[in-house]
Amino acid sequence: MIAEDVVMDGEVTIPQPQLVNLYGCVIGGGTRVGAFVEIQKGARIGHKCKISSHTFICEGVLIEDEVFIGHNVTFINDKEPRSTRPDGEPVEEGDWVMTPVRVCRGAAIGSGSVILAGVTIGEGALIGAGSVVTHDVPPGVVAFGSPCRVRRQR
Repeated sequence: MIAEDVVMDGEVTIPQPQLVNLYGCVIGGGTRVGAFVEIQKGARIGHKCKISSHTFICEGVLIEDEVFIGHNVTFINDKEPRSTRPDGEPVEEGDWVMTPVRVCRGAAIGSGSVILAGVTIGEGALIGAGSVVTHDVPPGVVAFGSPCRVRRQR
């Protein structure tokens, strides 16, 4: 489902629009979005990106231009998730702190990676498949592992 409040800033390629869940987000022209992708409200995707299948992009994620996101990448925007408030009532909008994530221009994130709240991935950085990114990654490096660590310059 592509909600009416999605802003597509140019031609966006979504080969199977019935197999995505997009709402309240902005997607730049030249971007390709695979099947079974969810992009939530408040997320921004730049121009000429590739978002591969089964990826989850939550509120507060900024993906700059020309970024590659591999299959089954998950972004997280809450550093202290919980299901209920201290009074036992379910957590609702406003009961938690959204912590943004930024992926800078030309970066690439390998399949199966998890990007934690508050992280910035630098311009041109490459994150290896299956990584758990717990801290900022500098520009122009290759980083991988769990936790993700810088291994070399790209």
